Amino acid sequence: MAHHPLRQPVHYLFVLPAVLVALVLWVSLESDDVGRAGQRILPWLLACLGAGLALMYNQVRTLCLLLLVALAFAVLHQDLGHYLRDGRVAALTPLRFHAISTWLPLLFAIHALWPERGRRRQDLLLRATISGVAVAVFILLAAQQPQGMHDLLSNLHFPWIPSDWNALAQLPAMLFLLATAALGWQAWRQPRPLHTAMLLALLCLWWMLPRIFLQPVLLPALSVTALLLMLAATLQESFHMAFGDELTGLPGRRAFNETLKRATGTYSIAMVDVDHFKKFNDTHGHDTGDDVLKLVASRLSRVGDGGRAFRYGGEEFAVVFLDRPASACVDAVEALRQGIEQSRMQLRDRSTRSTRSRDDTLGQQQRGRGGGGAVVQVTVSIGLADSRVDPRPAGVVKAADQALYAAKQEGRNRVCARGGQRVLAVRGSHAQTASR
Repeated sequence: MAHHPLRQPVHYLFVLPAVLVALVLWVSLESDDVGRAGQRILPWLLACLGAGLALMYNQVRTLCLLLLVALAFAVLHQDLGHYLRDGRVAALTPLRFHAISTWLPLLFAIHALWPERGRRRQDLLLRATISGVAVAVFILLAAQQPQGMHDLLSNLHFPWIPSDWNALAQLPAMLFLLATAALGWQAWRQPRPLHTAMLLALLCLWWMLPRIFLQPVLLPALSVTALLLMLAATLQESFHMAFGDELTGLPGRRAFNETLKRATGTYSIAMVDVDHFKKFNDTHGHDTGDDVLKLVASRLSRVGDGGRAFRYGGEEFAVVFLDRPASACVDAVEALRQGIEQSRMQLRDRSTRSTRSRDDTLGQQQRGRGGGGAVVQVTVSIGLADSRVDPRPAGVVKAADQALYAAKQEGRNRVCARGGQRVLAVRGSHAQTASR
């Protein structure tokens, strides 16, 4: 679990804007002035902005959660404002507060755990219908017996639960606890920024609710924080979708092009190609071919001398060295080639693959113990060129491709480097490899 995404700081970049805005609101807002227009508008502004992004990227789940938090804020803000103006709560405020405390974790968990189906209209209609019918039935019952419904939500007591373990009533507190456990499990098993953001947003709401009448500043501050967590996580995931490669985890072709647009001065590009990848794919299957690409990508991600690796396309990768000529990158690129050559990958036994796919627990226990199949060696050919060949990025890429072709002509598993108009080095091993 050392490389689990939740253990990596980059996973939590979406938290930064939410924390900064929450701190600003906490410091600047007066506890007795919840009627400011900014406090009323900001949550709805964030919810609408997030809703637009969610619709753009077909994120129906995010859309529902944003609107749920915004609606809860609107009801609580109105009741809190009445309390601060008149010094007492309205007649229906206790019922509304306990209703929100009960329905918020329940609906939040339902929508957060409900997977996206890719059919925006049908999914949105189904979610809205289920949520709307459930809440409508509750409102009708509460309208008939408001005191009875209030007592059910606030006075329901389980004797086996300590009465003072949470500031909320027992039923809402138990729902928050169950929802937190479910979202925590989801975030651990399917680590995505959005899953982590939903968990953190739920915790913010849980901490906020029993304290808003004691510290009114918490209502706008933590509501905005919850909205910003989900909005920023959506943006982070959208950025990764646009600029990252899902298979290898490396930045993709678009990120490579953006990096070259900003490159100035002398820089170098290494084009890396997996040797005989098509033959390897045809022999061992596409799943094993994907594992090969992941193996190569993991080595490329640790390239030295300030290099940054990218998935260029297919079995081809690129490494960019900013502010370094090709002559200063040869050793790092050769070390990269050697590291990949020395790596071994054990293929999975085809006879056990169907059993492993049916038993995920057994498969996780067997990982790292060898696949039971043949051990293969993967090699790469690398072409290296710098911007002295051509001032245009496309020209440098073309020169690196030509150097890569020369490395393959020399027998593969080679590094061919060009600096300026001359060949700097041709390095590699003459050993035959299992992948060839």
